[in-house]
Order: sequence, then structure tokens, then C-alpha cells
Amino acid sequence: MSLPMTSSPPAADAGANRLIAGIKPYVERAPLASFFLGVSSGFPYAMIAATLTTRLAQSGVDKKTVTAFALAFLVYNFKFLWAWIIDGVRIPVLGRLGQRVSWLIVTGLLVIAAVANLALVDPSTNLAWTAWAAVLVGFAGATYDVVIDAYRIEILEPRQLGVGSGMTQYGWRIGSVAAAALALVLAESVGWTIAYMACAVFALPAMLTGLILGEPQRHRAVTPRRGLGELGMSIIGPFVEFFQRRGALLVLLFILLHKIGDTLANLTFRLLFNDLGFSNSEIAIYDVGVGFWAYLLGIFAGGFLYASWGMKRSVLVSLVLMAVSNFSFAMLAGAGHSNIGMAAAIGFENFASGIGGVTVVAYFSALTDLRFTAAQYALISAASSIVGRLLTGTTAGALIEAMGYVNFYLFTTLIAFPGVILFWLMMRAGMIDDSIGSAGKEPAREKDIFD
Repeated sequence: MSLPMTSSPPAADAGANRLIAGIKPYVERAPLASFFLGVSSGFPYAMIAATLTTRLAQSGVDKKTVTAFALAFLVYNFKFLWAWIIDGVRIPVLGRLGQRVSWLIVTGLLVIAAVANLALVDPSTNLAWTAWAAVLVGFAGATYDVVIDAYRIEILEPRQLGVGSGMTQYGWRIGSVAAAALALVLAESVGWTIAYMACAVFALPAMLTGLILGEPQRHRAVTPRRGLGELGMSIIGPFVEFFQRRGALLVLLFILLHKIGDTLANLTFRLLFNDLGFSNSEIAIYDVGVGFWAYLLGIFAGGFLYASWGMKRSVLVSLVLMAVSNFSFAMLAGAGHSNIGMAAAIGFENFASGIGGVTVVAYFSALTDLRFTAAQYALISAASSIVGRLLTGTTAGALIEAMGYVNFYLFTTLIAFPGVILFWLMMRAGMIDDSIGSAGKEPAREKDIFD
């Protein structure tokens, strides 16, 4: 006698369908491409962030000078000054590949050259040359970022901005962590010069992505300008369009404030680890290793929150978590050399940053107008960390020496909350919805602001 056929419980089928529906957006062409773009975007930052901090500290450079090297990151904050070139200037010959693709190739080669130059310096004998080499890497990386961000936003549909931001953050973290880990490991065995040279290979994924996918379909070419007046308007046009929106000044204020505490704290972690006596191997395992996986989990959580709660609530939650995460380093500083404490602090900080990397980046991407993607996102991303980097480069080392690590990280926790409060007030006033640009909306026929 045959047994009766049974079917899967409806609840199980529904759960499986939800799982498939949740995974499917991540394997679409544009989000996958965003991953490889992120890999190349992350590695130049790693070369002049934690990696260079470790290199300088091991060369006997004092804390004030080490933290002053954070000023090299300020180049990223001024990239909006030349980002309009990426939108409007056509590269001879290579321009046949398309505006975005040709600039990906040129700026990728520029990054490779700048990293190779930094590889040749010796901080212990020529600190000035090291500083200029770091600035050149910052300039090349910032320009590469302008092109990568514009390309990413334009290949993604509005519905893919959250997923695409998450995939970009996956790529960014893998690129930065892999480059930092490779540099640390090679530096111990073959020296910093070869270590930096080897890391230049991480510039290739974005270049190859552009060559394979071609020009973005959503890219809107800038109308050619012929006179000096028209050229001037093409430069200020992206900013005119942005500041015509309701609440634009408050949006910009939020962009400036939201990451102060996070930036001020993050660029000093390696100083803390060095003073607590952690070895390169311990840093590679706990900072790079644990932080890497915690960040990936945070990105997954950020995608879930973004899909479940929507942009506004998910951004607010991520801002609170990123602010509180700085407190964990005050606890680590108080505890002293503790591998478990280091893993917990790094894990929490990276998990919170992963969530914010999806939600906040998706919001910032949606703010852009597709006519001025490169210039507007450059303004937004540059403004998002300029205050924190200025404070880090000019006061972080002195603050640590005056306050001690515990009070310093308590201070960074406190100054992170004004951004949280401002975003909450903007939500209540309806300014978040009003601030969205055409990149975050379905295609529309907006009237050109120059007509």
C-alpha cells in the first residue's frame, strides 16, 4: 500500500521564497559589479590609513606627527573641486570607450603610479617625501573614488541602491582589509617597499569591471559648453541644483556632522593598539580578521534593516549604533592588553559601521541628480568626513596625550550624537523625502536648470 503524498508546509514554502527573494538582488549584474568597484575603492584608503600609521609608528615617528598624516585624507574632502571634470571632460582616444569607462582606466593607472611612489619612500630618513607621497595617493584615490561612485550609482536602478551600497561596502572592506593584511604580512618578511608594490594590483578590479560592463545606461551626458560663462555654469550647476532643494542646508549640515566621532576615533585605533603592546600578528588577527567578518555581518544586517524598515528608520538606527561603538574602545583602553577586549571592541565597531555603510551610503547615493552624479556625490562623500579628519589631523594626538585614551574615546562618543539628533529632526520635518534626487527616483523628465 502506497503512502499518501505530503506537501511542504505553507510556512516553509513562504520562508524559502522570502530567502530566495532576499538573495536574488545580490546576484544581479549591477550589484555584483558594485562589489568589484568597491574592492578598488577601498585599497588606496588602506595604504594611507591604518597601514601607513603602523609603518610610521614602527619607524619611530611620534604620535603628533603620525596623526598629522591624517591630513593626507583631506584630499578626499576636496575632490568635489575637480569632480565636475569627470562629468564633463572627454578624454582623447580613450573617450571612445565612454565617459565613465575611460576615466576608470586613467584614474586606475594614476592610483597604481601613486602607490608605487609611496612604496619607495623611507619615513625614518625622509618624512617630508613620505608626506607628499601620501598626499599623492590621497589625490589619486580620491579621483578614482569620484569615477567609481558615479559609475556605481548610474549602473544601479533606484530599487538596487540599498543592495548596491551593501555590495560596494563588501568590496570596499575586502579590498581595504586584503590590502592592509597583505602589506602587514609582506612587510615583516620582505619589507614595506615590496609590500606596497604588491598591493597596487587591487586597482585592477574596477578597471576590468568598466571594460566588461561598458558605459552605464543611466548616464546622462553633460551638454557641451562653449564659452567661459557656460563653463562656469557647468562647474557650479551641480551645486545650484542641490541647494535649490527644500532643506538643503540642513541636509548638508547633517552630512558634515554625522561622522565626526566615528572618523576621529577610527584613525587613532592603531595608535591605541601599538601603545597597548599588540603585535602585528595580533592586529592582523583581531583588528583585520575579526573586524572583517563583523563588518560583513553588519552589511548583511544593514541590508535586512533597509529592506524591512525603509531608508529613514534604518539610517537612524545605524547612526545610534555607530555613535555607541566608540564607547567600546574606551573600555578596551581601560582594560589594557586584552585579545578578547580587542576582538569585542573591533567586532562591535565594524558591525555598526557595516550597517551604516549600507543605509547611509544608500541615502547619500539617492541624493544625487543623474546629470551631475560625479560632482554631487563627490561633494556629499567629501563633506561627510571633512570635520572629523580636520580634528584628527590637528588635535587627535594632542587630545590623546592630554586626556588619555579612555576619556578621548568617551569624548568621541559624545560628539557623535548631534548628527543623530539632527537626522531625527529632519525625519519629523519631512526633509528626508524632499532631499532625494533623480538617482533615487524612477526616471523623470526634469527641466534642465540651465534652460
